[in-house]
Amino acid sequence: MTVDVVDAPVAGTGAASAGRSPASVVLRRTARRTIRSGAAWGYVFGAIVISSAWSYSGIYKTPAQRTALATAFGSNRTTIALFGPAPHLDTVAGFTVFKTFLTLTLVGAVWGLLTATKLLRGEEDTGRWELLLSGATTRGRATAQALVGLLAGVTALWAVTALLLVVAGRSSRVAIAPGAGLFFALSLVAGALMFTAVGALTSQLSPTRRQAAGYAGAFLGVSYALRLVADSGTGLHWLVWCTPVGWVEGLQPLTSPRWLPFVPIVAFVVVVGAVAVRLAAARDIGSSTLPDRDRAEPRLRLLDGQLGLSVRLLRPTLVAWAAALVVTGLVFGLVAEGAGRSLSGSSVRDVFSRLGASGSGASAYLGVTFLIVAVLLAFTAATQVTAARSEELEGRLDPLLTRTVTRRSWLAGRLLVAVVALATCATLAGLAMSAGAAAGGAHLGAATVVGAGLNTLAPSVCVLGLGVLVFGIAPRAAAPAVYAVVAWSILVDVVGGFGGIDHWLADTSVFHQMAAAPSVPPNWQAIGWMVATGLIASAAGCAAFVRRDLQDA
Repeated sequence: MTVDVVDAPVAGTGAASAGRSPASVVLRRTARRTIRSGAAWGYVFGAIVISSAWSYSGIYKTPAQRTALATAFGSNRTTIALFGPAPHLDTVAGFTVFKTFLTLTLVGAVWGLLTATKLLRGEEDTGRWELLLSGATTRGRATAQALVGLLAGVTALWAVTALLLVVAGRSSRVAIAPGAGLFFALSLVAGALMFTAVGALTSQLSPTRRQAAGYAGAFLGVSYALRLVADSGTGLHWLVWCTPVGWVEGLQPLTSPRWLPFVPIVAFVVVVGAVAVRLAAARDIGSSTLPDRDRAEPRLRLLDGQLGLSVRLLRPTLVAWAAALVVTGLVFGLVAEGAGRSLSGSSVRDVFSRLGASGSGASAYLGVTFLIVAVLLAFTAATQVTAARSEELEGRLDPLLTRTVTRRSWLAGRLLVAVVALATCATLAGLAMSAGAAAGGAHLGAATVVGAGLNTLAPSVCVLGLGVLVFGIAPRAAAPAVYAVVAWSILVDVVGGFGGIDHWLADTSVFHQMAAAPSVPPNWQAIGWMVATGLIASAAGCAAFVRRDLQDA
């Protein structure tokens, strides 16, 4: 008893011997985790903005080309509603904001709400906060410390983004002044800041992390929908002041910077954060402000066999990826006609040709757009490999294999579910892009566009097979290897598109093997080789998995 009482605070805080206050352990733990994540995403934000500005200068070289781009998209209500206002598209700054600002704002918001719910409600769900709150702190104080730690992560996101913009902005092709770069970086992280606070609030309202993230995500969806209506030309532009996403849009970085929208942004963060701390102080650990109303009967559908269990386990992730692919297809389909017209006489046609999309018009644009769908499908395949590794790593596979389920049938079942899901996602993406293209005025056959969607399936099957092969031989390397294949393929294809590379190197990319349908017919020979590679690698991976020991580390 005495040993337990004396040792518990030391084990829980790990700070007393180092001369640091045990009461600040939540702050330090949260800050350490969010700073790493924020810095990594800051690098991504900066790289996307810089590459966008750099590519604009290289593709649209003449005033005529830039004017044509501004004419095609500057007053197009569909693109404005989806991506925000598009002023000064004939400048590097205007194009960069139009292409990256709203997209990165939404990405930052998702990062903020997921990080907040993970490090607040998620930590509470796992029981870690019970140990921390048994020391020299309270529930309200611990939540306040966590909010400060999350703020440190947002600061890291801003700092890395700003540093990259300031350094790269000195180039004549990027041409972003230091002050403008700092303001742009601050504008980009405003969404992350607000939805970090939202995630902290929903973590107090909800009994589980999943529900907390769901509530925060629903609020983000409503915020984006209100901004979309405000910018759709329906006479309701005043709604832009009723949504956090609209406040961020009102900052207008690089083109017409305005500081006024920071007033509601800062006020929102302070009020929501204060309410979160107050609610945390008023409830018991493990409880929630809103009662858990889950009184549904047990849902046992699909649990009568190993294959059904695989469907149940993979369903949430696959549904999320399918939704993302449908939205992506619909959005790009809507702008296909206008984007295709802007290709006429533009040097961007040379880039499209290097990527395999010959010709011009909506079909050439969709030929390159389906490359994005193929990338998303490849990432979906990669998540299935990492999910299989997680089942093994966290010990959830052991109870299955002690019954009548064999290793081969378990892995083969997961592969079958994954391939069927990938095919479904590819079909849905094609259908969504066909519907969007038709609504946007592009005259393309529905069967042709849906076929182009199915054309994107082969690279993901190849990636899945290679990942399973590594999983069977060296499970610890499975996740890094499968994501490395996708990253390398993207890099080779992008470099090949903007500056020719040796064809032997280009052939190492799974995306380079895929024909840019619907601008050109599918390459059935390449499809056959990629699918065969995936199937052979999968079979070899299953055989290796049967022979090796399970590894939980």
